[in-house]
Amino acid sequence: MSKDNDSGKKRGNPWGNASGGNGDGRKKRDNPWGGSPSGGGNRGGGRGHDPKDFDDIIKNAQEGLREVLPGNMNGGFAVILLIGVIILLWLASGFHIINPGEHGVIQRFGAYSRSQTTEGLGYHFPAPIEKITKINVNEQRSMTIGYTETTPYRRGGNSLVKQSVHNESLMLTADRNIVDLQMALQWDIKSAEQYLFEIKDQENTIKKVAESAIREVVGQTDMFHIITTGRSQIEAKVKQIIQANLDEYNSGVNIKQVLIQKAEVHPDVQQAFQDVQSARQDAENTENIARALREKILPEARGQAIKLLQEAEAYKRAKIAQATGDAARFNSIYQAYLEGKDVTKERIYIETMEDILSNAEKIIIDSKQGEQGVVPYLPLNELKSKTQR
Repeated sequence: MSKDNDSGKKRGNPWGNASGGNGDGRKKRDNPWGGSPSGGGNRGGGRGHDPKDFDDIIKNAQEGLREVLPGNMNGGFAVILLIGVIILLWLASGFHIINPGEHGVIQRFGAYSRSQTTEGLGYHFPAPIEKITKINVNEQRSMTIGYTETTPYRRGGNSLVKQSVHNESLMLTADRNIVDLQMALQWDIKSAEQYLFEIKDQENTIKKVAESAIREVVGQTDMFHIITTGRSQIEAKVKQIIQANLDEYNSGVNIKQVLIQKAEVHPDVQQAFQDVQSARQDAENTENIARALREKILPEARGQAIKLLQEAEAYKRAKIAQATGDAARFNSIYQAYLEGKDVTKERIYIETMEDILSNAEKIIIDSKQGEQGVVPYLPLNELKSKTQR
């Protein structure tokens, strides 16, 4: 330590005036700003007697380092070592850990550089060179449209209380009715870098897109379909529109589920809507009665039509057969006539007269018998029919 002290005594003042390490040297040392240490010079004259200037501070720091460090190390090396330790600590601050389900998005001087999607230890250059933002991409996030859920302020209370937000829940339907509709949306993140950099105010943007989609679908759907059996179709269509719009924005968001929590008629139009529904129910009942009557009449009419068609078909076939037989009979008679014309003529005459006279009232008059030419007629046919009775 004596050697070091001797070298310290011989070391010159960094402002150009050599002096020893005792108190007399400090009194004789010139003021580094150009004034005398004791006089009233220009700048240094305002200082008090025997001040501690920068030279004293540096010298005291060097003395402290000598006491800590080995004897063969000077003050310059100690400063370098201190700076090296600080740099190592700064570089070590760039190590980070990605937990399961997280993605780390790294920015270099504010611009996107890369993403770490695997869990475990990773490294990025410390600030201000690089910055990492960790996002849980597996977290199931949710938001509500048309209502809010709050926890009541009470000891031990954990149930949620719903409160309607009418400027979000009241919507106009296709048939110009007002529906009070509340919807819940569940989503997660499929691309952390797109979620961070492609859209601004992410949750508010997603909510506005969802609200626009549900109003579009409701505006194309009738009230009765919304509040009764059409909820599942509306949910599927709304989900499709939201996902398409968010994909167009490159938002990095994946819509998992859309659920309609409530769909009711607005209280101000409740009575009018009930009247309309009653009238619609009456119309449906009348239509059902008419449909039942139609189902009863139509089969009977179809049966009668089929019967008439079958009778007409049978009549047609009978007439065709009869005409075919008459034609064949005429052809046979004609052939017989060609072979014996006189006989055929007489036979045809007799057969014709037989057909004619068989059902006619017969009166026989012989002009050769008496002057009146009337022959007494005995009605044998009538007598025969009376006898049969």
